[in-house]
Amino acid sequence: MDAFEIADKVKSMTDFTPKIGIVLGSGLEGLSREIEVVDRISYDSLPDFPKSTVAGHKGEYIFGYIDSVPVVLMNGRVHYYEGYPMSAVVTPVKVMALLGAKTIILTNASGSLNRDFGPGTLMCISDHISMLVPSPLIGPNDDRLGTRFPEMSQVYNKELRALLHETADEEGIRLVDGVYIQVTGPSYESPAESRMLAGFGADAVGMSTVCEAMVLNYMGVKVLGISCITDMAIDNEDIQVTHEEVQKVAAEAGKDMVRLIKKTLVKINK
Repeated sequence: MDAFEIADKVKSMTDFTPKIGIVLGSGLEGLSREIEVVDRISYDSLPDFPKSTVAGHKGEYIFGYIDSVPVVLMNGRVHYYEGYPMSAVVTPVKVMALLGAKTIILTNASGSLNRDFGPGTLMCISDHISMLVPSPLIGPNDDRLGTRFPEMSQVYNKELRALLHETADEEGIRLVDGVYIQVTGPSYESPAESRMLAGFGADAVGMSTVCEAMVLNYMGVKVLGISCITDMAIDNEDIQVTHEEVQKVAAEAGKDMVRLIKKTLVKINK
């Protein structure tokens, strides 16, 4: 089944139409406790749908309201390193867009390549570097979704970023701007690799998000990206990073992210 057929299957299971979609990154599922749930649809119930295999990624769509805003949460994403082709990795966000979400907020946990961005920092993604993973747009183009050669100079919507910063200032939350780079994973970066990535101009590194942002931009969806810095990828010779520690830091910093997203959602909805 392609994304259109899967979206039709979801529509047969719920009549809820989301306005905004939110992808919950590692350790950031706290937002799932803030939603007035209307429906839950497990990935397991959708034919040919990629399944999450990573601890902390439950694998379900949650439909409902956050402060009266109709949203769909993607509680558990799939990653390229899990063995899926990139076309399958981006299927979940394509389905969210086809269900009606005109704006999608992508969140993730990431390692810092900027010495000024310590663990617990929230970073508004201003741009990305995609060259280290396969493009999700490789293969025959589906003209129903977008053009063969999409423009990528403004993937992360300026108006949404401005609203996020406005909210952060109002709430007293430190929010920085930065460039995010996606790598394949699943291993964390070596010290030499981190120095190279920082030299490319990246401020944070992770194993998701860029491929999703690319395909959503291609589909004409407004994208907002927020990265939770959980560890220092730069100067990491003496640091042992674990997935559990990443989740722990993300869950703590995620409290500010939840507050930030909730307040921003209301502004976007207006």
